[in-house]
Amino acid sequence: MTLAQAGCGFGVYHHGMTTATLTPSPVVPLRQDATVIGLVGLAHASSHFAHLLLPPLFPVFIAEFGLSYSQLGLLMSTFFVVSGVGQACAGFVVDRLGARSLLFVALGIFMVACIGASMVHSYAGLLAVAALAGLGNATFHPVDFTILNQRVSAPRLGYAFSAHGLTGNLGWAAAPVFLAGVSALSNWRTAYLAAALMYVAVFALLYSKRAQLKTEVAVHPADAPVEHSMAFMKLPVVWWCFGFFLLSTMTLAVVQAFSVSLLKALHGVSFEAATLTLTAYMLCGALGMLVGGFVAAKSVHSDRVVAACMSAGAVLLAVCATGLPGAEGTMVLLAITGFAVGIGGPSRDMMIKRATPKGATGRVYGMVYSGLDIGFAISPVLFGAFMDRGWYAATLGGAALVLLLSVVAALGVGRRTSAAAARA
Repeated sequence: MTLAQAGCGFGVYHHGMTTATLTPSPVVPLRQDATVIGLVGLAHASSHFAHLLLPPLFPVFIAEFGLSYSQLGLLMSTFFVVSGVGQACAGFVVDRLGARSLLFVALGIFMVACIGASMVHSYAGLLAVAALAGLGNATFHPVDFTILNQRVSAPRLGYAFSAHGLTGNLGWAAAPVFLAGVSALSNWRTAYLAAALMYVAVFALLYSKRAQLKTEVAVHPADAPVEHSMAFMKLPVVWWCFGFFLLSTMTLAVVQAFSVSLLKALHGVSFEAATLTLTAYMLCGALGMLVGGFVAAKSVHSDRVVAACMSAGAVLLAVCATGLPGAEGTMVLLAITGFAVGIGGPSRDMMIKRATPKGATGRVYGMVYSGLDIGFAISPVLFGAFMDRGWYAATLGGAALVLLLSVVAALGVGRRTSAAAARA
């Protein structure tokens, strides 16, 4: 069998993969599942907060250090290149050593990155902070999904994925408000020190509940044939999943890195209003994730749900690119775009789960989600060049185009998953 069946824990799998057995998790009380989901969600929110550790203060860095949009884009590319390479490697470590220890190491790295950000005095310092934060971010997806798949009972996995995506969006939504808010009350350096204290609090809470985050590693029977740990990479569906994440994330990177600047350039929107629009996008995305959890739990065609949601988001961004909605209309449409894309989030995670060989969750999620990091790495540099040339409408139009291309990738994942299930 090549595909993971909906459920938690892992059993034996074949088709070019090493036989491995982990103890499946039984159905457990709601309170126990909810605790695990909440703890993993908090960890996920903290990683998404780190995604926006620098972008909300880009206007400050332009004034303070005289940076261009291309240089700012390179900061994000540095973060996500480090994260992407680290994430692909972290999946193997998670499968062999477990998820919990890597989670605590990552939170410690975030603390150091925030302290470093409060002390920088040059562009080189910002690059170092971006690289360090990217290293911390590298472990989260293989860690999170390994814990959820092992610790949450099967009937609640769709809702677990919904909560996971929702908390990630809340982390994104919190970062601009937190950093801009503390900066307004004091200064931007104090904002980063406050962020470091936040990570200390998250670490302390998760460590106190560490028993709920323990995972098992694969146990290989002595008489089982041992194949190379990279064998899963021979499956085409893994690369279609990778392509989907790369393309869909390129659009999100445009919104995160440049929406504030785009609204100011195209419509003369104030910095405060533009920042609130970015926060609204993330909050609407979180609401969409909540709704999408119920959709994912009922749908047997996750790829079609994802394709429909991404298509709607692409259309809305294309309308924004025309400039016809005006300032207020564009801000509203961007928020609605977040809701549309958010609905597809839990179905996206179910789509990946169904395409994942059993016993290889960490490796596959690490590889597939590294597409997310690469998308985040490519997009700011590419569209930062657009921004430097004043191609603001083209930046939004390009974001709509790559989101539409992700629809093709999602449908490709669905076709290959269905074909493999039919052969099993």
